[in-house]
Amino acid sequence: MSENYELHATPKTVHWGQFDASLKPVLRIKSGDRVTLHSVNGEPAMMPAAPFKILPEQNDIFQNCTKGLGPHILTGPIWIEGAMPGDALEVRVLNVSLRQDWGYNFIRPLSGTLPEEFPIWRVLHIPINRDTMEADLPWGIRISLKPFFGIMGVAPPPAYGVINSVVPREHGGNVDLKELGVGATLYLPVWTEGALFSAGDGHAVQGDGEVCLTALETALSGTFEFAVRKDLRLTFPRAETASHLISMGFNTDLDDAAKQAVREMIRIICERYKMAPEDAYTLCSLAADFRVTQLVDGNKGIHGMLAKEIFRTFA
Repeated sequence: MSENYELHATPKTVHWGQFDASLKPVLRIKSGDRVTLHSVNGEPAMMPAAPFKILPEQNDIFQNCTKGLGPHILTGPIWIEGAMPGDALEVRVLNVSLRQDWGYNFIRPLSGTLPEEFPIWRVLHIPINRDTMEADLPWGIRISLKPFFGIMGVAPPPAYGVINSVVPREHGGNVDLKELGVGATLYLPVWTEGALFSAGDGHAVQGDGEVCLTALETALSGTFEFAVRKDLRLTFPRAETASHLISMGFNTDLDDAAKQAVREMIRIICERYKMAPEDAYTLCSLAADFRVTQLVDGNKGIHGMLAKEIFRTFA
C-alpha cells in the first residue's frame, strides 16, 4: 500500500544552489508513494518589506544554510527505493498551490535575453491574490496565474560532482517548463541509486522564454507521486499531459536545443506508437509545435508539443 508523506522546507531539508549525487537524502520513500513538498523561493536580496510577509522558515534557512553555486533553494533530495542507474523516475504532479501572497521578478545586469538593452538591477514585488489566482502588476495589468515548479530534478551523473542549480541538463533541474503544472507527468532518467529527487524555484506564472531572466517567483507546495520505471530507458527528460506528449532539448545554442527536442519527439513517437523514424519525423513537421522554453539559463530550452488526439485513429 502506498504511503503519503509531507516534507517541509527547513535548514535540514533543503540544499541551496546546486545538485550533487553525493547529497544525503532527507526522506526515503517507496515507488508509488506520494509526497507533499513545501518550498521557499528567493535569496535575501529578493525579500520584500512590509506589508508583505516572509515565511519564517525562509529566514531560518538564510541564517543556517550555506549558499552553493546557484540561487535556488531546493527541498530534498528524496530517495526512492529501488531506483537504480538506467531506470526512469516517473513524477506525477498531483497538486500545486501558492504559499504566500506575493512574488518577485528581477532584471539583472549582464543577464536575460537583452542584457545590452537593459543593463539594470530591478526587483519588483508583486501582490498575489490566492483566492482569485491573479496578480496585479504595477502598471495596471491583472494577470491570471498558472503555478508550476521551475525546478524538478534528480541527482546528476556522479562524475559531474557538484553542479550549478541554474543550468538544466539530462537530470532535469531548472527546466522552467510552464506545462509541468497540475496533471503533468515528468519522466527523468536515473543516474544514481535512489534517484534523489528535489524541487523548488516556484513560479506563479511564466511566459515561454522567461526572457527577462525570471518569472513571477514565489513559494509553492506540491504533491508528487513517484514511480520507478524499470521498463523505460531514458537518456533525457520528457513529459506528458492529458492532452500532449512533450519532448525537451537543452543547449547553449538554440538551434542545437531545437534539434535535440525534435530527436527526442521522434524517439517518443517511435517507442510509444511503433512508427518508423522517417514517418515520425514527417509527423513532427505536420503536427508538433516546437516552442522556446527559456532563453536565460545557460543551456537554452526548446520543448516539443504533440497532441495525443492525432493518434486516436492510429492502428
